[in-house]
Amino acid sequence: MMKRIKKMSDTNLLLTITIVVFILMYLCAVIFLGEGFRKPQAFLNQFNNNAYLIIIACGLSLVMITGGIDISVGGVIGLVSMTCAVNLDLKGGSLFTSMLIALGIGLAFGLVQGFLVAYLDIQPFIVTLAGMFFARGLTTIVHTNPINVKNADFVDLRTTQIVIPGLGTTNKHNVYIDAYIEIGVVVALVLVLALFFMLRWSKTGRNFYAVGGNQQSALMLGINVKRTKFLSYVMCGLLAGIAGYVYFMHVGSGSPSHAQGAEMNAIASSIIGGTMLTGGVGNIIGTLFGVLSLSTIKDIVTSSGYEDPWWTGITVAAMLCIFLVIQSVVMAKKHAKGASDKKEKQAAPASA
Repeated sequence: MMKRIKKMSDTNLLLTITIVVFILMYLCAVIFLGEGFRKPQAFLNQFNNNAYLIIIACGLSLVMITGGIDISVGGVIGLVSMTCAVNLDLKGGSLFTSMLIALGIGLAFGLVQGFLVAYLDIQPFIVTLAGMFFARGLTTIVHTNPINVKNADFVDLRTTQIVIPGLGTTNKHNVYIDAYIEIGVVVALVLVLALFFMLRWSKTGRNFYAVGGNQQSALMLGINVKRTKFLSYVMCGLLAGIAGYVYFMHVGSGSPSHAQGAEMNAIASSIIGGTMLTGGVGNIIGTLFGVLSLSTIKDIVTSSGYEDPWWTGITVAAMLCIFLVIQSVVMAKKHAKGASDKKEKQAAPASA
């Protein structure tokens, strides 16, 4: 068993740790915090409430694997939801035009920020910080007041529920209630699978890891580092646009205050899921479990009676620090083992 653990890659080892921690947390919640966590719908609501977060966390993972960062995604979500709300309710738009707007906004941010980071070599934190401020300011310019969307087609879309057979429960009035997921969850899971396969088996995915691991080595292997970085930001921006529409479907409104802090939750989820800030290590499935772990710990804190927001913040910060320490320990052991193996290989010819 120990030999298997030693042979695991950094990505797979951190993924395993994330999944085990999530399972243990949820089991503890089910055992000690009562009926709320035992209902299948409570688990499905983790996906319903966080489908948008899963998508932007996946986008952040792509950028972080290449060694970058993007803190504009929360602002993009707010801008998408407000612009789509104005389009549907005040401009007589359709579902199709609102979806195009969402994709266009996300793609535009990805293209501009990717070009500035990859080809002009500007620090990604500065570029995406400016993008965040620009998106938030533009949201207020589009409309200053919250808008509850009443477009009939949109209301039908956002209220559509996909029933999960056999997982419903009977309430206290002996009425059976079906368990369900929202359309946004299907979108999020499809994207998770697509990105997982892309990173695992495509040349583009291998290039992402190579660039994040060592740019000089990637250049020597013939990889176009600038184009790879640019593509990661374009994909992140496009995913932010999709996430904005999924968020818009979930809340059914546009507001300048929407998705405040979403970028920080996405970064935290990616780190908890095993993505290294230094690049070269990460897994989309781990990011999914990172989002679920973050959501679960927040629910545990609230269910324990600590409803004040600062308790949630303190708990998330502690959890994030623990995972950062775990990552540091894992990487330190890996590097130490690699150095010892290298010394043994160098010493072998001399002794011979």
